[in-house]
Amino acid sequence: MKAMNEKSPQRVAWHFIAAEEAATRLQASYDQGLASAEVLSRRARHGENRITPKPGKGPLLRFALQFVQPLVLVLLLAGVVTAFLGEWVDSGVIFGVTLINAVIGFIQEGRAEDALAALARSVSSEVTVLRDGSKQRLPSTELVPGDIVLLAAGDKVPADLRLFRAKDLQAIESALTGESTAVAKHHDVLPEATVLADRGNMAYAGTVMITGRGAGVVVATGDHTETGRISQLIAEAPDLTTPLTRKMAVFSNWLLIAIGLLAILTFAVGMWRGSSAFEMFMAAVALAVGAIPEGLPAAMTITLAIGVARMAKRRAIIRKLPAVETLGSTTIICSDKTGTLTENQMTVRGLYAGGMQTTVSGSGYAPEGQVGDGGELAGALRECLLAGVLCNDAALSKEDAGSEGKALGEPGERWTIVGDPTEGALLVVARKAGLDETALHKSFPRLDEIPFDSTRQYMATAHEIEGQHLAYFKGALEQLLPRSQQMLDASGQPVALRHEEIENAARAMAREGLRVLAVARLANTPTDGALALDEQSADAGLVFVGLIGMIDPPRPKAIAAVDTCHAAGITVKMITGDHAVTALSIARQLDIAKEGETALTGVELAALDDQALLRVAQEVNVFARVEPEQKLRLVRALQANGEVVAMTGDGVNDAPALKQADIGIAMGLAGTEVAKDAADMVLTDDDFAAIEAAVEEGRGVYDNLVKFITWTLPTNFGEGLVILAAVLAGATLPITPLQILWINMTTAVFLGLMLAFEPIEENVMQRRPRRPGTPILDAKLVWRIVLVSLLLLAGSFGLFLRELSLGNPLAEARTVALNVFVVVEAMYLFNCRSLTRSALHVGLFSNPAVWYGVLTMAVLQALLTYLPLLNRLFATAPIGLRQWLEIVAVGLFAYLVVGVEKRLRESRQPR
Repeated sequence: MKAMNEKSPQRVAWHFIAAEEAATRLQASYDQGLASAEVLSRRARHGENRITPKPGKGPLLRFALQFVQPLVLVLLLAGVVTAFLGEWVDSGVIFGVTLINAVIGFIQEGRAEDALAALARSVSSEVTVLRDGSKQRLPSTELVPGDIVLLAAGDKVPADLRLFRAKDLQAIESALTGESTAVAKHHDVLPEATVLADRGNMAYAGTVMITGRGAGVVVATGDHTETGRISQLIAEAPDLTTPLTRKMAVFSNWLLIAIGLLAILTFAVGMWRGSSAFEMFMAAVALAVGAIPEGLPAAMTITLAIGVARMAKRRAIIRKLPAVETLGSTTIICSDKTGTLTENQMTVRGLYAGGMQTTVSGSGYAPEGQVGDGGELAGALRECLLAGVLCNDAALSKEDAGSEGKALGEPGERWTIVGDPTEGALLVVARKAGLDETALHKSFPRLDEIPFDSTRQYMATAHEIEGQHLAYFKGALEQLLPRSQQMLDASGQPVALRHEEIENAARAMAREGLRVLAVARLANTPTDGALALDEQSADAGLVFVGLIGMIDPPRPKAIAAVDTCHAAGITVKMITGDHAVTALSIARQLDIAKEGETALTGVELAALDDQALLRVAQEVNVFARVEPEQKLRLVRALQANGEVVAMTGDGVNDAPALKQADIGIAMGLAGTEVAKDAADMVLTDDDFAAIEAAVEEGRGVYDNLVKFITWTLPTNFGEGLVILAAVLAGATLPITPLQILWINMTTAVFLGLMLAFEPIEENVMQRRPRRPGTPILDAKLVWRIVLVSLLLLAGSFGLFLRELSLGNPLAEARTVALNVFVVVEAMYLFNCRSLTRSALHVGLFSNPAVWYGVLTMAVLQALLTYLPLLNRLFATAPIGLRQWLEIVAVGLFAYLVVGVEKRLRESRQPR
């Protein structure tokens, strides 16, 4: 029988097939397992149970790719031109700058994308298998379809399994599905349309069993597992260019066109005036060398690297340099719920006992907070918490965060849960009320139990307490309430059951998104009488004790962070695999969703065509029960709407969307390796609030890049205009190509780069996000660049001609022209510290680096002007006090003109 569908077993809806039929299709025996010979045959067909790694880029290729960015190509062109002219010093300097730029980028991006290798690690473990009729312990990589796998608490599932036996079996699947609570497992047939997160008869590779025992038959291995399918989604997602790289590519193209046209114009005008072709070619090359902003690629890389360092201090690690700026242009943040906006730690928030509602403060597994007003426990409330502790198989402990956790910013110690997170939450709330589970278990040992079963939906334990046998029941309200005949009042005495009141209290908790557990007890019996604890004993008539409402709560800083994002014009959307009611409740607490708004489920999303999805993706803010492909589809729809999308997440199920997004943000503590490797940025403390800080830093980085561009381009265009003016006038070139290179390289390093240290402006988070199509330079900045370029032309060429008219040597006249450029640039640097306000407004000394740069540049210019060695190398000459006063006057005049222009423009802005 060849019904195995060996080529692609993942396409079979195994959850819709009875366990016996699954064995038949897979030619498997639940009693004997596969024979060794059959295993070899199947491994030859299916290969090892591992994710196929994606071929990565080697270090040489990654280093080479650093040189193919548009601006770097412009820089290389300048180097080639100067080398062609025999100016080896100039060429060497340019190539040196290019090399430094490439090395910085290579080091920052040194960790190659390794998402698929991380996926392979996520399913790598040892497993107990039934083969040839006996149990064997084998590496999970040796599994083949049809193998029988035995599962126990603590096991990591090695492949996709169709369960055929499950006894109290529960799994944590949040990394794959986004489900925040443990999932009960069974072997019953499910409807074909059942979504991934609700397939209780399946166990998926990479998830973890926390309670019970079970067995399943392997239905998919390696690339055919659900984890493998996600790996294909990651592989298919393209490596997107960032808004910055796209804009810089456009900017570079326009720059090249402008430089080319100016060079051609210079050559043509010179030829028209009767100059020699060689002479005009040299002039055109001088113009090109002057107009190319050699320092821009290095400045961009270093500015981004400084942003990386700043973000690291604010608990955000950047894996790819351009991602720094992408955050600043983000228009929508799509956030996972579990572990990102929430703690991923179930927390009791409300209790109903004795007819009274009690609130609980604190969040997470740390037993910090209080029950009610913190007073002494008594009556039904104490009984409710006591039952939650005794009818419980979890454990609460404090452990060291380890060196890795501390490196990521985690506190030295952390509280953890071993077992079901729901049961762990019961231990935490008891600790808050002063009940220690260790002491209680020692005082009231367990005498008997009814384990939890998914069909029964409750568990029970028997104890001897104060001379009496008591049995506590914990489980679903719909199972325990019908079996109850009485309830405890506030003092702890049995009274008549108030059925409707209890159901109303449960509904109120559910409306708040709380998961509701019911607690009851079996009537007291004397210790000399045996307490028969079985399923029939529950029917003898329980006493209802209370309700416990819990939720995976929002992170403490997340609400404020979401509000700040909204103020910054950024829309926050929740995309989660959790249930719609829970997701909507958390979204409303975080102000992601308003009252009256609804959540859209994965089933509803699947029914939408691409056009309808574009509209829904924009309008709806909460998406629940969403599968990995649907997260990916939502991100693509938002990008198709012209949005710059940031996606946050921590699970395997988030990885494809993280890679597709303009910037993927993974959680450093709770995040899987798959999510981290697919992301551009990792938050070291898993707090959504860190994204707000990162957005602020990203906007600051972009501001500083624009400031640098606005500062550097007038120099380049001014130099080009000076060359063009000299050609038009038939005059000697006021500055030589080597002098141009000195100006461009020294001022870029010691003046322009100081803008990278400029503090973030105070209003940066009150602005709307930049739209993706917005150019780097708007009309007013283009006008300012033209204005300063003309001032440089007038000042340098004017003083150059003045020196020649006074009979001074050419070297002296060129030295004056050269120093005009440097002084005007230094004065203009203070104008560029803020593009809209004066330097006095931002504070003269708020960026000390600017002053260090100006002083360093002054020393270098003095050496260039007066040191004989540099005079010979750069064809400069010493100049006198009169000439310096004229140069400084030009610089001050340029500073004042730009200041007045900014003031006039600001006064026209609407208040």
